[in-house]
Amino acid sequence: MVKRLSLFMAVVLALFMISSGNVCAKELINGIDANFPPFAYVDKAGNPGGFDIDAVNWIAKKMGFTVKHQPMDWDGIIPNLVAKKIDFVASGMSITPERQKVVNFTIPYWEIKQVFVGKKDSDLAVDQVLTGKKRLGVQRGTSEAEWLKDNATKKGWNFELIYYDSAPMAVEDVLNGRISAAAMDDAPAEDAASKKPVKILGTFGMHEENFGYAVRKQDTELLDTLNKGLKMLMADPYWDELVKKYLKK
Repeated sequence: MVKRLSLFMAVVLALFMISSGNVCAKELINGIDANFPPFAYVDKAGNPGGFDIDAVNWIAKKMGFTVKHQPMDWDGIIPNLVAKKIDFVASGMSITPERQKVVNFTIPYWEIKQVFVGKKDSDLAVDQVLTGKKRLGVQRGTSEAEWLKDNATKKGWNFELIYYDSAPMAVEDVLNGRISAAAMDDAPAEDAASKKPVKILGTFGMHEENFGYAVRKQDTELLDTLNKGLKMLMADPYWDELVKKYLKK
């Protein structure tokens, strides 16, 4: 009788863990921008890489779940999260009031600022980009794209905003002369400057932001799991290794 009762309780517990949505019971899908180095990218062999990829892989191992990194168009990544096509977003996403109305974010893990990027031999100043009738590139669906669009009318700036699927695509058009400058976060700008003949022209007045992982409003258990994992990672020596590898070259 005792053995039968123990077996019954074990089955009940197992069913409870599955029905409760335990994050350890299944593979989780992380939606990423496939072209946002150094935080997230897909290499020529089709393998995801970058700061956020390595960080989430570490967290998944420590917290006992498996993860798949799924590339998606950035301007549709939150709608895909809400539609349950992915489970969370860890891919250099800024925590903004507009996004917080739709999703919840983990604790911040990196502070960034927005800058303009131009050709390495350019003498173009930030003010000239804003007021000199220049063509300015920006990735669609980003906080800097929305900020520049909103403030252009308010402040009388007369640049032409050109939208791209990724920041690196905008950098390529800076190099070939189709646009005068590109707006982006400072970390990918520094990454671009280390690989291409471009340079950072300076900041343009947008306030600094923090990156966080995004989850659906109802997924409180997952949010708690990711927060615990992030705190563990940021207190571990491996965090400094990642920062040195990807962000402090």
